[in-house]
Amino acid sequence: MTSPCSATPQGFATAQVQAGYQPTGVVSAVPPIHQTAAYEFASLAEAADLFALRRPGIIYSRNANPTQQILEERVALLEGGASAVAVASGQAAVAVTILALVHRGGHVVAADQLYGGTIDLLQETLDDFGISVTFVDQDDIAAWRAAVTPRTRLLFAESVANPIAQVLDIRAVADVAHAAGVPLVIDNTVGTPHLVRPGEHGADFVVHSATKFLSGHGSSLGGVVVDQGTFDFGAEPARWPQFTAPYTRFGDLILWDRFGSGQAFAALVKSKYVHDLGPSLSPFNAWQILQGIETLDLRVSRQSATARLIAEHLAGHPAVARVHHPALADNPWHGAAARYLPNGAPSVFSFDIVGAEDDGSFDRVAAVVDELRVFRLVANIGDARSMVAHPASMTHSHLTADQRTAAGISVNTVRVSAGLEDPADLIADLDRVLAPLLEDALVAAR
Repeated sequence: MTSPCSATPQGFATAQVQAGYQPTGVVSAVPPIHQTAAYEFASLAEAADLFALRRPGIIYSRNANPTQQILEERVALLEGGASAVAVASGQAAVAVTILALVHRGGHVVAADQLYGGTIDLLQETLDDFGISVTFVDQDDIAAWRAAVTPRTRLLFAESVANPIAQVLDIRAVADVAHAAGVPLVIDNTVGTPHLVRPGEHGADFVVHSATKFLSGHGSSLGGVVVDQGTFDFGAEPARWPQFTAPYTRFGDLILWDRFGSGQAFAALVKSKYVHDLGPSLSPFNAWQILQGIETLDLRVSRQSATARLIAEHLAGHPAVARVHHPALADNPWHGAAARYLPNGAPSVFSFDIVGAEDDGSFDRVAAVVDELRVFRLVANIGDARSMVAHPASMTHSHLTADQRTAAGISVNTVRVSAGLEDPADLIADLDRVLAPLLEDALVAAR
């Protein structure tokens, strides 16, 4: 069956722009991709109201698009939050969150144990914006408290740190933040909302690299920040003028008065930081991430179980010096995992191969990693495929030796992200590449 031709005569140029499309009442069974840069307004009055933030809606896809809004609502619901903003990457999500909360001259307290790219942002790029950062051991609650100054505007940490899988005592750090009158921002990329919801333990904002577990297929970049709606910017309005003073580009509009708790932050991020800096999420990527979220709990549960099997096997392997997995009884964060991760520990963890760091460890690690055939050497986590990385020379290579030591990373450390393959195949792959290390040890002993 062919579609009827338009009853209105059209020239070629008009037809090539408009023919075949009229908004209809057809409802898709899955979220559609709204692949458009802009949107038609019903009237100039409507357009003026939208541009002035007098009414909600979409004005241009740099700020938002309908597919993206579905993603935002879904992730906000999964994290138990009030609203969310989706952007082009997890790095962008962290950046816009901090920029929206911390002005020039402000201060951030952050954990030592973070993804390397986040540390790059915190210790270098934020300095360009006049924002200073103090790093502390995430397990030292007294250090968190001591690092807070009158200029501090947020505390930042990961629920489960990448790559050593340290589990944060979220509630204890949240108590420090709230006693100082500032919000706690938690990166829950590794934890995922299936395993832990930081907002239930006191976090005020939760960020994700949606590229990872939310997507799950490794094909699309994206990031999301969720406002839990728990932090009261109106309690001390002088500390938060971006919410409580007139928003100059919109005249006398005050975001806290207009949007209130749980919505003012999203309004600021979209109308200023996404609008001005342009870290926009494409409709297609938003759609792909939505498809991944539909199987999030199934994938994460299986990946978690597989990772535990691998960790338990490696813990007894003579070529492995140490396994950093919180499900193991001798792990320093085993108790925290039991408290915060009742549905299982994440599938991202690390192990150290045998040997001292000063006897050619890089070459030894390379010999192991380069021979893997089921695991892939990829700078990503949370994919359906199982992956390994070498943090010291890849994701955390910009850190100093002291910073890597503080984060628990050595030259011997290999990061694992367990995928959806057969666990027996993954274990056999590791056993095969670790076997030469045992042979070398026997030769050396002779």
